Amino acid sequence: MDSKRLDLNLLVTLEALLVEQNVTKAAARLHLSQPAVSAQLSRLRDVFGDPLLVPAQRGMTPTAKAVELLGPLRQALDSVRATVALQDFEPATARLTVTIACTDYLQAAVVQPLVQMLRASAPGVRVAIRNLEMAHLEEQMARGDVDLALMTPAAAPPSLRTRHLFDERYVLIGRRGHPRLRDVITVEEFAQLEHVIVSLRGGDFQTPVDDALAALGHARNVVLSAASFLFVPEVVAQSDFVALVPERLVLNRTDKLQLIEPPFPVEGFAVGMVWHGRSHAHSGQRWIRETVVSVVDAWTQ
Repeated sequence: MDSKRLDLNLLVTLEALLVEQNVTKAAARLHLSQPAVSAQLSRLRDVFGDPLLVPAQRGMTPTAKAVELLGPLRQALDSVRATVALQDFEPATARLTVTIACTDYLQAAVVQPLVQMLRASAPGVRVAIRNLEMAHLEEQMARGDVDLALMTPAAAPPSLRTRHLFDERYVLIGRRGHPRLRDVITVEEFAQLEHVIVSLRGGDFQTPVDDALAALGHARNVVLSAASFLFVPEVVAQSDFVALVPERLVLNRTDKLQLIEPPFPVEGFAVGMVWHGRSHAHSGQRWIRETVVSVVDAWTQ
C-alpha cells in the first residue's frame, strides 16, 4: 500500500463506510453527496488493494481485511480528534452540534433549561435530541451518533463513562381544588383515587407501585395509562385524576397542581450523564457536560 496516496479525509470516509455499511448513510453522516463518497470508496479500494465493502442484500458487507482495519482505524482517528480537541473551547464563538439521548421527562427537566442557557452563552451550539434506546446506546456512542445520554447511571454499559447528577423522587399530583385531596392522605384514600400511570412501552395498567400497594393489602384505581410523562400534568390539571410523577417535572406547575407526599414509600431513581471515551477529552463536549451540571446545580440554589 502506498501511504502517500492516503489523506485524512479518505480515512474518515472509510470509517463512516465501515460503520454504516451503506454508501447513502455514510454520505449523510459525512454531509457529502453519494457520488463523492462512491468516488472516495473507489480510491480506497485502489489504495488498499481490496474491495473493502461488497454488495449484500441490505447495504454492503465488509471484507475480512476491512474488519481488521476498523479497530486500528478508529483508534487512530480518535487520537487525532482528541489532539484537535485540546484547543481551548470558546463558548461565545464556537460552532458545535451535540446529540443528547434521554426520556421525555429528562427532556423537560434538564434539556429544556440547558438549551435556554446555551442560547445565552453559546449561540453557535446546536442540540439534537434523540429518544433513549438502551439496547443500542453503546453502539450509537461508539459511532458518534449520540454524544451524551441522560439516564440512570447504573443501567449504563460498563464500557461507558458516567457521572451522577441528582436523585429524583416521586410526588403525588392533583389539580388545585381537587375535592378528595388533602396535604396528608391515607393509603386507603390514595388507592381509591382515579390514577393516571405512565407505561413507556404502552398499554400497561400496573407498575411496581401496585406491587408495593398489594403488599399493604390495597389495589389502586388506574383509569388511564399514558405513554409519556409530559402528557400527565396537563390531563391531571384539568380533571380529578391524580398521578405519581418525578418531582422535577412539576416543580414549575404549582399554580395549577397540588404536590403531595405519597402515603407510603415510593422508590425514586438516580439521574446521571453517560458518555463514550471517544468524546471524553473533547473540550467542547467537556464544556457541555459541565454546563449540564450547572443547570442541575441551579435547582438547589
